[in-house]
Amino acid sequence: MTTSRSVNDPDLLPFLPFIYLAWSDGELREAEVVAIGEEMSAAGLDDEYRLAFDGWLDPANPPSPNELSAALDVIRDRTASIDNVETLDIEAFAATLAATGRQGNELTPTEHQAVRLVGQQLGLEGREPTRAVTGRTGPAADGGVATEQPKLDIEALAALRDGPRTDIRQRIRALLSGPDFAHQHGLPIDQHRARVLTQTKLLADEGVGRLGFPGEHGGVGTQSDFLGAFSVIANHDLSLLTKFGVQFGLFGGALLRLGTDHHHRELLEPMMSMDLPGCFAMTETDHGSNVQALETTATFDPATGQFVIHTPHRGAGKDYIGNAANDGRAAVVFAQLVTEGRGHGVHAFVVPIRSDDGQPLPGVTIEDDGPKAGLNGVDNGRLWFDHVGIPRTNLLDRFASVANDGSYDSPIPGEAKRFFTTIGTLVGGRIGVGTASISAAETALAIAVRYGLRRRQFGPGGPGEPETVLLDYPQHQRRLMPLLATTWAYRFALEQLADDYNGERLESRVLEGHAAGLKTWASWHANRTIQECREACGGAGYLAENRLGPLKADADIFQTYEGDNTVLAQLVARGLLTNYAQQFNDLGLLGTVRFLAGRAVETVREANPVVVGGADEDVLRDAENYVDLFRWREDHLVAALASRLRNRISDGTDSAVAFAQVQDHAIEAARAHVEHLVVERFVAVVNGMPEGAERDAVQLLCDLHALSVLEKDRAWFMEHGKLSAAASKQLRKLVSALCAEARTIARPLVDAFAIPDQILGAEALIAD
Repeated sequence: MTTSRSVNDPDLLPFLPFIYLAWSDGELREAEVVAIGEEMSAAGLDDEYRLAFDGWLDPANPPSPNELSAALDVIRDRTASIDNVETLDIEAFAATLAATGRQGNELTPTEHQAVRLVGQQLGLEGREPTRAVTGRTGPAADGGVATEQPKLDIEALAALRDGPRTDIRQRIRALLSGPDFAHQHGLPIDQHRARVLTQTKLLADEGVGRLGFPGEHGGVGTQSDFLGAFSVIANHDLSLLTKFGVQFGLFGGALLRLGTDHHHRELLEPMMSMDLPGCFAMTETDHGSNVQALETTATFDPATGQFVIHTPHRGAGKDYIGNAANDGRAAVVFAQLVTEGRGHGVHAFVVPIRSDDGQPLPGVTIEDDGPKAGLNGVDNGRLWFDHVGIPRTNLLDRFASVANDGSYDSPIPGEAKRFFTTIGTLVGGRIGVGTASISAAETALAIAVRYGLRRRQFGPGGPGEPETVLLDYPQHQRRLMPLLATTWAYRFALEQLADDYNGERLESRVLEGHAAGLKTWASWHANRTIQECREACGGAGYLAENRLGPLKADADIFQTYEGDNTVLAQLVARGLLTNYAQQFNDLGLLGTVRFLAGRAVETVREANPVVVGGADEDVLRDAENYVDLFRWREDHLVAALASRLRNRISDGTDSAVAFAQVQDHAIEAARAHVEHLVVERFVAVVNGMPEGAERDAVQLLCDLHALSVLEKDRAWFMEHGKLSAAASKQLRKLVSALCAEARTIARPLVDAFAIPDQILGAEALIAD
């Protein structure tokens, strides 16, 4: 074995990067040396190569630090004048390096194979090893946005996202950028609550609370405008958002949508001006999301002409009620209406709870919920009622009324249908929570991406040389870029839902299903995104002043606010079964289950016979192909869900028990439905854009979103014969490639969120 270690040996040059990297990170073991030798022999290299190579591979006589430095100098000197060499994978770089000592002659196929096999044996593949030995950190080496970044019109992208709500969003952004709304951290709860109350009144003074209410009662704008304002407030402060939402969305929305003319005349103006701070008192301690089972009663007494609101025991108290602990003077209370000795189900009533001096009224008991995991600027409280009398006219009587003699009347005969009609009018709350969730995700991503473009950590350079920008690391791209793409996807889906809601374009049951599904998966996505962004910012992300920790605590409640996500997911699944009932004649739920479990399952299985069998990138990125995969998965899961239900019911299981037994399947079917809905909307947005760099950027995001979702579920698609093993491997590689491509335009993509720096906060992280 020779001990010659000439760094300029032409035979050695293609292997020099591997030698340097293998020794610079540690020591080679005897087994590794033997394996490398076997790979070179397998490639067919002759003894001259072994003589040039073996001297560097002796574990008993490793290269000295000076020899390794000399090897690195040769690598860098020979490639210093080659443009964009850092973009080459290590195999291509080895060939380029070898050509510098061979008068430009390329490697032979045998040499190429040897280089590839040695790289695989050492685990050195891709571009990262090239960047390590050249000291070039890639496209963001200057610390700014990638040099190959396409020129994008950020204002055009922001307008695309804002849609018809651009003007109102710009107005609210300007308002929240003022000094009265500057971020303050670590305030005691009392001060935090007082500050949020003051800011809510400022919004009311600016007319923001009047958005979405009738002009004849002093309102301005549309419900669409309200949702636009809501989304921007969510970028800023979720305590303020919640206070605003309780007052104008829940309390005000219930007065508008469940009340009639006299409620509108008497209550909307003081509500919009904040002269009448209010609460939305639905949830009870013992029943949570099970609103139909509420135990608070409203019993009509014909002798006094009053409803008597009563809490039968402590567990029936209204809990987690925003505005209740300090500020609310009235509440919309949901209670079981009883008259003439009969119950008529849950109805809504306006109940005064405090006097003008802020004291609880007789019969009303109020407790503070106390400190929470987040949203401590909101005064959540508990309410109990001890035979509190209210006028008969305080029943919000859009869907039911009680006459002076106690007789009950409703245009909706069935109690269940009446209940769901009542609750359905409040669907805007779920749209709002979904919208706010995505705004919170946008805030986190804007902070984390901007930090990732300026923060450097580790890298191939020696002392005095720049470290690598965080977002140049493929794993950093992997953790943030799919989340960025999915955040864009949900924004488009929720904007479409807001348009459908404002324009009353969808049948109410479909609207409720979309609102429940998008609220559920948007809020789950937001919480995952914020946590990933917090981790991606390291210790700096844990500081309160940098927003991410408090944002995570504040947004966490969105998973149970306006309905527990798991419960809402099951509601979506039930709706999907009903949809199938209508497709295959109106058979009712039981008939649908039996029908689908038989003939319809096979019908659905054959409806979309798309199979991605190859590994071609064009096939995987074909929107028609991946939309069909999303559609097929939804159809298959719903049909299989029906089959499982049918089998249980046929065995004598009660239908409610049977549904509970397949909850896991129901939730997966609901997820498939929502993911199909979101990707279909994203594709529609892309198809509606004119050709240009902006469309290319949005198309990239659409592909990345769709394929990263499919990647997570690729085992399921392979099990069901819709994705080949080759395509599965290519899918994983393609997602990584799309992440790298998205990294080059990451800054304009988050700038298109149009969140001013004053609203973002986190000055230490986002400073350019």
